[in-house]
Amino acid sequence: MIVRSPKSPARQPITARSKQARSLWLLGLVVALMCLCALSVTVGTRDVDWADISAALAGHADTIGQAAVTVRIPRTLLAVIAGAALGLAGTIMQGVTRNPLADPGILGVNMGASLAVVVTVAWFDISSNEAYIWTAILGAGCSAVFVYTIGSLGRGGATPLKLALAGAATSVAFASMVIAVVLPRNDIAGGIRSWQIGGVGGATFERILPVLPFLAAGLLISLLSARKLNSLALGDELAAGLGERVALARGVAALGAILLCGTATAVCGPIGFLGLVVPHLCRLLVGVDYRWLLPFSAIGGACLLLSADVIGRIVARPAELDVGIVTALIGAPFFIAIVRRQRVREL
Repeated sequence: MIVRSPKSPARQPITARSKQARSLWLLGLVVALMCLCALSVTVGTRDVDWADISAALAGHADTIGQAAVTVRIPRTLLAVIAGAALGLAGTIMQGVTRNPLADPGILGVNMGASLAVVVTVAWFDISSNEAYIWTAILGAGCSAVFVYTIGSLGRGGATPLKLALAGAATSVAFASMVIAVVLPRNDIAGGIRSWQIGGVGGATFERILPVLPFLAAGLLISLLSARKLNSLALGDELAAGLGERVALARGVAALGAILLCGTATAVCGPIGFLGLVVPHLCRLLVGVDYRWLLPFSAIGGACLLLSADVIGRIVARPAELDVGIVTALIGAPFFIAIVRRQRVREL
C-alpha cells in the first residue's frame, strides 16, 4: 500500500487545472469586454459602420457618423473605468465587512459622496473637476466610517444585518438631505437631479483625465490588499494569529474602496447595485480567492456597466435610459434573491 504525501504529484494537476480554468475565464472576460467596447461605439441613436469608426479614431469628424463615434469613444472609456472601479469597490467592501450584502449603494457610501458634492456645489459654488473628486472621496469616507460605527454598536458587533440596516437608513437620510439642499436652488436643480440618476452620457476626455490618478491609486491599493483580504476571510482571531494587523489591513483595503467609489461617483453620479452583483457573479467563476476575485471583479464591473449603457440606448430609442436606471432594474431583484438565499449570513 502506497501512502501519498500531501505534495504528491497526484494533487498537482488539480491545482494546475484550476489555474488554467481561471485563466481561461479571465481571457474570456477580456474578450467580452473588447466586444462590448466595439458594440458601445457602434450602437446608439445612429448606427455607424467601420469606415466611420476608423475615420473617427484617426481624428476626423467630417460626417454625422464620425461625429457620433467621436462622442461615444470617451463615453465607452468612462463606462469601462467607472464599472471597474465600482465592481472592485463592491468586492473590497464585502471582504472588509464580511457581508454578502455590502455594496457602495446599500452601505450609503455612494449617497454620502453625493451629499458632499451637492452641498459644496450649492453652498460653496465649486466648479473644478478636482474639487468634485476630493469632495466626493471625503463624503464617501465619512459615510463609510459613520455606517460602520453605527453597525458596530450593540451586542455582536458589525453583523451583516446591522450593517445593511444602518446603510439603508443612512442612504435614505442622505437622500432626503440632498433634496432639502436642492429644492431652494432652481439654478442647479436640473443638473443635480440628472447627475443623481447615474450615467456616463456627455463624457469627455477633459472630465476623464483628472480622475485617472485617483482611480489608479485606488486600484493599486485594492490589488495589494488581496492577500490581507484572504486572511480577514478566515476571521479576525485567526488572521491576527497568522500575524496580520487586522485593523490596519481592514483600513487600508477600505481606503482603496473609498477612493474608487468616491471618484466614480464624482464623475458619473451614484450608480447602485453594480458593486453588489459583480462580486457574487465572479465568485461563481473563480471562488473566494481575492488574488483572482479582485481582477475578475474589475473586468466584470466594466462589462456589466458597458452592457447596461448599451441596453439603455437600445430599449428607449431615439432617447436613452441612464445606466443608473438599468443597473437598478438588474440589481434590485438580485438583491432580493441574495437576501432570501443567504439570509444575511457572513461570508
